[in-house]
Amino acid sequence: MPQGSLEVSLVSAKGLEDMDTFGKMDPFVIMTLKTQEQKSSVATGHGSEPVWNENFVFNVSKGAEELKLKIMDSDIASDDFVGEAEIPLRAVFREGNIPPTAYNVVRDKVFKGEIKVGLTFTPEGGSSPVFGRDESYGGWKQSSPGRHSSEDERDNGRRKGKSHGRRRHSSDED
Repeated sequence: MPQGSLEVSLVSAKGLEDMDTFGKMDPFVIMTLKTQEQKSSVATGHGSEPVWNENFVFNVSKGAEELKLKIMDSDIASDDFVGEAEIPLRAVFREGNIPPTAYNVVRDKVFKGEIKVGLTFTPEGGSSPVFGRDESYGGWKQSSPGRHSSEDERDNGRRKGKSHGRRRHSSDED
């Protein structure tokens, strides 16, 4: 399972069931990835067609398989549950970027509208095609016996330079 960061672009929703008897509902979204939770702003007065255009970043660790979106209606007494959407993350891990896409919002297995979300996954170590990929599959640090953490840290610093993890010699040109 990949590790890195997941940027969530919360765009909008439409066709949500209005939970308020009087006036328009004021929806917000609670996003959950494993134990991490983030909350959008409240789209005050937007009713069933809210627009957020907000970005959030989550740390992706082992076992992160889906992003859960819980749409709520902000009320003075207590917030009402509008519906939820679950977004599998396998495609964004593979592709790196999923443009804003509409996902079904459901409550009690009944369609309650849709929410538009874009996703961008950045693997741990950034966009380095060589080192990020090798380490995610148990790269050289794990497979090299007898290494000490101070050597690992020193070599990690070298990998970011021109030597790409090999030992530098005085004869190497800069």
